[in-house]
Amino acid sequence: MNRRQFLLGALVPAAAVLAMPAGAESPAASGEDGRSLTGLLDEASGLAPLRTVLVAHKGRIVAERGYRGGAVTAPTNIKSASKVIVSALVGIAIERGLLEGPDQPIAPLLRGDLPDEPDPRIEEITIGHLLSMQAGLGRTSGANYGRWISSRNWVRAALAEPFVDDPGGRMLYSTGSTHLVSAILTRISGRSTMELARDWLGPLDGFAIAGWDRDPQGIYLGGNQMAMSPRSLLAFGELYRRGGRTVDGRRLVPADWITQSWQRRTRSRFTGDGYGYGWFLRRIGRHQVYYAWGYGGQMLYVVPALDLSVVMTSDATAPAGRTGHRDALHTLLGDIMARIEGDPETAD
Repeated sequence: MNRRQFLLGALVPAAAVLAMPAGAESPAASGEDGRSLTGLLDEASGLAPLRTVLVAHKGRIVAERGYRGGAVTAPTNIKSASKVIVSALVGIAIERGLLEGPDQPIAPLLRGDLPDEPDPRIEEITIGHLLSMQAGLGRTSGANYGRWISSRNWVRAALAEPFVDDPGGRMLYSTGSTHLVSAILTRISGRSTMELARDWLGPLDGFAIAGWDRDPQGIYLGGNQMAMSPRSLLAFGELYRRGGRTVDGRRLVPADWITQSWQRRTRSRFTGDGYGYGWFLRRIGRHQVYYAWGYGGQMLYVVPALDLSVVMTSDATAPAGRTGHRDALHTLLGDIMARIEGDPETAD
């Protein structure tokens, strides 16, 4: 991708990537939870695309493992798992009064980039519709992704997609939608989304974005091509598990925004799973699981009922959905949950 090439190896010094979250113990499978997970993570090496697994239970890392050169402290492309980061920034922007709320129409915020003689339905699209993939505009992901990022202006190209459903209709997974969110955040704040993330989420111990692609106008790509270490992604998951507070109690993300983000608003036609504001929802065993999913199998799982957060990263160059790898990762999470509960019957 020439000037947009995503270079993971030379983004930041390794020491600057991530410190272990505050309150975490050495994650070398120590303690009762760690011992029970050791064999399971050994078996997980059979999943060829898998690169890392990290498990945090009750606020401490109880197990982590790297496979085939994967390192829990090294930046990796988390792909569409980054959509939950963008969603968090929206919630903070609303709390700070920069945005009115998820029902705010986007057309006045992006007026200069609307197509000539646009479909009148474009006035009905809200910020919430963008976050829940219900804008109604044609998809810019999947087979259309290459064409979209080859355009000269990604914001205008996303807004120029023809309507294939009404706003608020069925889920149409499209990274163009979250990129519009990134453009809105940039314009209403006068700062880049990278700056906002580092400022608003920077107080979270262990959180760091090592690199992030931008569009031809310099807007950071909302919902893809973001580099974070697995431990940093885990720190973010733990923030949501704690209701938006840091370990020392500082509020970063509004609790009601997390509730709204985890509310089912639509469902994926590919998986049947629910979808909120950037987060997928499914039940595994007896429990509700909220997860971020990036291409190839970049996963962040949060299971509030078990005080559990899990990160799994995988080879980012191969699909995870149609190959069955994503489902294998869900199964692995179920097995982790069973070990945590101490009841293998919950892993079905």
